[in-house]
Amino acid sequence: MTQSSKLAGVRYDVRGPILQEAERLEGAGERILKLNIGNPAPFGFEAPPAIVEAVRDALPHAQGYTDSRGILPAREAVAEHYTALGIANVGPDDVYLGNGVSELISLVLQALVSRGDEILVPAPDYPLWTAQVTLQGGSAVHYPCDESNGWMPDLAQIESLITPKTKAVVLINPNNPTGAVYSAELVRGFAALAERHGLVLLADEIYDRILYDDAQHEHAALHVRDTLCLTFSGLSKAQRVAGYRAGWLLASGDRALAADFLEGLTLLANMRMCSNAPAQHAIPVALRIDSSIDALCAPGGRLLEQRNVAHRLLTDIPGVTCELPGGAMYLFPKLDPERYLIDDDQAFVIDLLRATRVLVTNGRGFNLPTPDHLRFVTLPEVAVLEEAIGRIAEYLDSVRVA
Repeated sequence: MTQSSKLAGVRYDVRGPILQEAERLEGAGERILKLNIGNPAPFGFEAPPAIVEAVRDALPHAQGYTDSRGILPAREAVAEHYTALGIANVGPDDVYLGNGVSELISLVLQALVSRGDEILVPAPDYPLWTAQVTLQGGSAVHYPCDESNGWMPDLAQIESLITPKTKAVVLINPNNPTGAVYSAELVRGFAALAERHGLVLLADEIYDRILYDDAQHEHAALHVRDTLCLTFSGLSKAQRVAGYRAGWLLASGDRALAADFLEGLTLLANMRMCSNAPAQHAIPVALRIDSSIDALCAPGGRLLEQRNVAHRLLTDIPGVTCELPGGAMYLFPKLDPERYLIDDDQAFVIDLLRATRVLVTNGRGFNLPTPDHLRFVTLPEVAVLEEAIGRIAEYLDSVRVA
């Protein structure tokens, strides 16, 4: 029995062969330091108690299916949240709840992409975007982000990639894996580009509240009027409840233009019945209370301290450079290709894992074309980061050629 031909070319290296090797080593009794997945809970980041209580209180009356788009109080809360941010003319009927942003990305691309369609996706990207476009029979056309310019993309270069087959452009802000936070001017440029060409603007904003230093997040939906904007977000990161799978999608801009697509999206939402019903009850509470995420990212906060320590330790290693991220919970360092001769970065990361028992992810797993980057999660406590990066420094010292 063989897998479907639809899976040809589909990759999701974040949970691929590297993780499988780590699990094999754990099964043999080894302790692995995991810096590979942005899952806050294993690193001691707990949800605000009010969110946990909301889910607990909902259990007795959340045993059945809900409306396929989600319970009305949660959709109202999401619509009110974005209205308060200045996004006009959105209501609960414009909101779809999902089992995290991941499911909503899947539903949207199933509804949007026909065979041969093209979707503009950043390089590097969160790899689910490329994988799902490929799975639907489309082509992910990657627009490069410039590491020498803080991982910013170039709008003129993106526009040059548009063809009659292009259906949408993906904007991941703050970016995963680079942590780049885009300026208001750049976000307005994405909106204008989408409107000029009649493209759907797919705004992945799950890290919109995880910001450092003076970084400010600009919501793409603020600037879209004449085309469709789909904003993806949820509770996984800012509220530290990744396992609850509580995400949402907001449709804004010209919904009349997209009526046929939205009908298809509703059909797919109906087919999966609904998202996790108890977790839906966490959303109104989460959008009403202080999540404490701002304090974690501020001076003296744990997330900021860990970012700073990890960045300093990595860039102290000869031949390793890294742009300082303005948001999210990752570092994306570069290994000088003249000092580290890496042809296959997946094999390199597996060798690194076997030698150090530290698990990271390879840059090509995020659709970067060159094998010279790694992605580090900065969620572990400082002592763990110091141990992990210390081991990596020793290994890199053993393989460096100059």
